[in-house]
Amino acid sequence: MAPKVFVFDSGLGGLTVLSEIVRLRPDVQCLYVADDAGFPYGRLSEAALVARVGDVMDRLIARFAPDAIVIACNTASTLVLPHLRAAYPQIPFIGTVPAIKPAAALSRSKMISVLATPGTVARDYTRDLIRTYAAHCAVNLVGSTRLAGLAEAFMNGEEIADGEIAQEISGCFVTDGQARTDCIVLACTHYPLLLSEFARLAPWPVTWIDPAEAIARRLDHVLREELGMSEGAAAGPHRALFTGSRPGPTLEAALLRRGIGENLLELLPLHAADALKSG
Repeated sequence: MAPKVFVFDSGLGGLTVLSEIVRLRPDVQCLYVADDAGFPYGRLSEAALVARVGDVMDRLIARFAPDAIVIACNTASTLVLPHLRAAYPQIPFIGTVPAIKPAAALSRSKMISVLATPGTVARDYTRDLIRTYAAHCAVNLVGSTRLAGLAEAFMNGEEIADGEIAQEISGCFVTDGQARTDCIVLACTHYPLLLSEFARLAPWPVTWIDPAEAIARRLDHVLREELGMSEGAAAGPHRALFTGSRPGPTLEAALLRRGIGENLLELLPLHAADALKSG
């Protein structure tokens, strides 16, 4: 039987993770869950976010009984994972953390930037990662309030001006004498959706660190070593579920390109009014 895995995010960012999971483990049956009624999570208090994600997960787990769950969201991972693991000890949860360790190892100039949401930038967890893995580097934390929303708009077929993206990433590029930033951590799963635009608009070439591949490898390890689920026959089509509104034609086409099957798009009965109650 194909392993059943949730890939969960506040919106569309987790699609970058789903793509890597499907590439590495084509036998996995994925349910992509976009809590778009609660997007963006940054506007919720920590208590409200924990309650909201817990409520969504309670409904999803009762209905679909997954083998494992990927929380493809830095904000939710740093706050909610301990609560989810305590509530469902029988289900492995794979989280997402800023890829500071690999960036520090890859950087030759030892000047790296972390492009994240303001919440992730401010979180003690992020600073602990820097102290542990990048104390020998100059780490520049850049909090963007707009990039996740721009990525959502881009995926829905809206035209985004180059200047809007360039303004959001400009703070990542730092020079110090002859040295300059050479690695940028994409510490929000939404950001790789705009990676081609970032590379085109960057003032100089850098290595962009996308955590999606590492998350997929971790899931593969959990499936094999903890659950005894070695790779089997290819699964699919995958499914997508939204808590807010049904996708429009442009987004539906983008989902189809990622292997999420036609006529398998659903709504979870949790809408904007619930999001306001949680906030």
